[in-house]
Amino acid sequence: MRSLFALALVAATPAFAQERTRIPAPEGSSAGPIGSSTPQQPAFTVIVEPVAMMIAAFDADGDGKVTRAEFDAGLKRSFDAVDTRHQGWLGYIAYSDWQERWMGDRNTVPSPFEVDRDGDNKVSFAELAERFDLLFKRFDADRNGVIERKELVTIRPQVMMGPGMGRGKKGRGPN
Repeated sequence: MRSLFALALVAATPAFAQERTRIPAPEGSSAGPIGSSTPQQPAFTVIVEPVAMMIAAFDADGDGKVTRAEFDAGLKRSFDAVDTRHQGWLGYIAYSDWQERWMGDRNTVPSPFEVDRDGDNKVSFAELAERFDLLFKRFDADRNGVIERKELVTIRPQVMMGPGMGRGKKGRGPN
């Protein structure tokens, strides 16, 4: 019975009472050590769009770059993985399945309404490739025909404006 009581006490010990390992900050850095209780405000926010994560997955040789050939092959491979009947098109529900599988959510962009150019309620591979051609051009910022990892992320400065964070005094609008 005593051992059961002792085990219950150990299990009830809060996690914060355990000692944490602190990783020192790099030399010359003004940041505190990693794992310290002193909160440090990040200077920026890194954002990766779902479609950018998908494009990164097209990097077949693992060199951190997506060539046009890797991009085209990856897009075709992703389409074929959902077009199991080999019809050459996806209905809107199958397109949503494709979005969820390759971009993480059914509501990511581009939406099927953007991609279905002829309005037949089907997304053909040609329509998808046409839309993704625009995305390749958008992400290939230096126009060298290769998308590098750094071109797939968006870095935004951290903006701290007060209680409403730019949405008014109570965070609900202009005032």
